[in-house]
Amino acid sequence: MLLELAQWLAKDIRAFNVFNYITLRAVLACLTALVISFLIGPAMIRRLTAYKIGQAVRDDGPQSHLAKAGTPTMGGALMLAAITITVLLWADLENRLVWIVLWVTLAFGAIGWVDDYRKVVQRDPGGLPAKAKFFWQSVVGIAAACYLAFYTNLPAQTAFIVPFFKQVAYPLGALGFIVMTYFVIVGTSNAVNLTDGLDGLAIMPTVMIGAALGVFAYVAGHAVFSKYLGFPFIPGAGELAVFCGAIAGAGLAFLWFNAYPAEVFMGDVGALALGAALGTIAVIVRQEIVLFIMGGVFVVETLSVMLQVASFKLTGKRIFRMAPLHHHYELKGWNENQVVVRFWIITMMLVLVGLSTLKLR
Repeated sequence: MLLELAQWLAKDIRAFNVFNYITLRAVLACLTALVISFLIGPAMIRRLTAYKIGQAVRDDGPQSHLAKAGTPTMGGALMLAAITITVLLWADLENRLVWIVLWVTLAFGAIGWVDDYRKVVQRDPGGLPAKAKFFWQSVVGIAAACYLAFYTNLPAQTAFIVPFFKQVAYPLGALGFIVMTYFVIVGTSNAVNLTDGLDGLAIMPTVMIGAALGVFAYVAGHAVFSKYLGFPFIPGAGELAVFCGAIAGAGLAFLWFNAYPAEVFMGDVGALALGAALGTIAVIVRQEIVLFIMGGVFVVETLSVMLQVASFKLTGKRIFRMAPLHHHYELKGWNENQVVVRFWIITMMLVLVGLSTLKLR
């Protein structure tokens, strides 16, 4: 929207040509989402509090969490509003990749919203049944995967790229690409959701990974840089850097309200949406393994739940004191801030490893 205005003004005032630069618009998107979130955040929190949309807390978890009962949740809607407005303002709205990422983000957000609404408004502890939630996630994931599979034209755009190796890439074909894309989108969405259990734990890794994916998007969409660094050139992918900037800005602003002690929780509406957005962007820029590396905390949290469930069903014993993994460390004696900050540090190191694959090939 603002890009189109700037392009129209540039016909008479050349200075407005500066807004054609993706890097500038990515920075402006970050700042815009930050400001929007700060402006509407307090009012949204007051409204959620007035409607008594409060978080239910597990009574079998760490005792320190009992005091969090009643804290407003569904705050992820704040980020989705900021991201959507920002993308519509600064992104190239003729770019189909921007629209598919935005559609996936809002669709997963809608699934999370229904789940949260049933839990905190209708007082249904089960929320959206697991089978129904997985079904709708699958519908959206498969639809996005099919669109991306048939949108791409170059073989390299559907190849499975192995980082740290310049010439190692495996062609997947349309079916293989669809299957992989489905698992990446749905898996990342649920992984972020499982990690969202402590104040600020999920949002800061999301910000860091989103910002890093913005760098990969810019490289993949730049003919010169992609050729120099040995990446497949994907026309239009650079515009996703603007989307990543919006994620980073909205996430940082949300952290302001979500930092310990949290004034508001993200809820499924935010966690499912942000995870799906990261997964979709990673697939488009062909960096699924890099996402796996940078999102190591999300991966380990998910594996801890899977291992805990499998172990208990097979042997009747638990591997961890409690799953997901962050609760295990709490029960071992780490306080909440220690768990959160240490997981942030681990994510920062993993993101740097992921970024190193830009050159170490």
